Amino acid sequence: MAFPARSPRWALVALAAVGLLLLALMVSLAVSIGEIAIPLATTAKAVANRLFAADFELSRIHQGIIWDYRLSRALVAASAGASLALCGAVLQALLRNPLAEPYVLGISAGASTGAVCVTILGFGYGVLSLSGGAFIGAAIAFLLVGILAAGVGGTSERVILCGVAGSQLFSALTSYIVTTSANAEQARGVLFWLLGSLSGVRWPDVYLSAPVALVGLVVCLAHVRALDAFAFGKDAAAALGISVRRVQVVLLGTTAAMTACVVSMVGSIGFVGLVVPHAARFLIGPGHARLLPVAALFGAIFMVAADIISRIIIPQQILPIGVVTALFGAPAFALILYRARRTA
Repeated sequence: MAFPARSPRWALVALAAVGLLLLALMVSLAVSIGEIAIPLATTAKAVANRLFAADFELSRIHQGIIWDYRLSRALVAASAGASLALCGAVLQALLRNPLAEPYVLGISAGASTGAVCVTILGFGYGVLSLSGGAFIGAAIAFLLVGILAAGVGGTSERVILCGVAGSQLFSALTSYIVTTSANAEQARGVLFWLLGSLSGVRWPDVYLSAPVALVGLVVCLAHVRALDAFAFGKDAAAALGISVRRVQVVLLGTTAAMTACVVSMVGSIGFVGLVVPHAARFLIGPGHARLLPVAALFGAIFMVAADIISRIIIPQQILPIGVVTALFGAPAFALILYRARRTA
């Protein structure tokens, strides 16, 4: 049941508390579940040994699996989910389109092209990693789409169309490079990464993804009044004293940077930025002061849960996390659309 627009503060605090507890539970399960099952008590001891200099006796294997692999993976998943959901909520308000999501600007396709240029063509190899190439490709894609959108008028509809055009262009470039230049092993590796993979993330990725998500949340929260005003259109926002052009540049640039950071680490992961903001809006209402932090929290929970499912759904095999988010996100979005149609 959705919270009314003027929900008592205690109800919102209760929702946030439940969400944080659920996120902590998901992270704990993500650390414990895998090919080697680890009890939650052992996980707590390993974390205490590292963070609080405790002296619990643990095997080096368990300590390494928990701290060096699974915990960093879970935290990157949470940060990526929060970033994608936050970007989706902002873009849906800014572009006034319920189908807007982080990849609408062609960022994912550009990151894919950048990644294959490094891994297959060898551009910058030895200086750039796959993630570095993906980030540069994402930035170039956003810049080109932004220039194209500004040239055709910069309206919300045209920004989306320019994003679609950019996505198709960079997707075609990626397919061309893989088809003409990659061997079977390279093509398999790139395909797995493009579908979304958390297998290669480690603590340096946590140190980047978590601050990016936090800074992005702060920037977006600083513009909640403008986002609420955009619900009535750009002209209405301008009439309320909002600097429309400045807000668009700041928020589009922020969402592009956050999405590029996520894609450069974990590849293309769809439906998080599309489904989660709608679910949060259904529960908490359209006010962005409440919607943005709740969407970020729900996105983190959704991504960590998807990572757990990707590791247990098929024995002895890890599915790309983008496949899991699509399998669960597509039916969820269809249900949201159906409920919206019934209540319209």
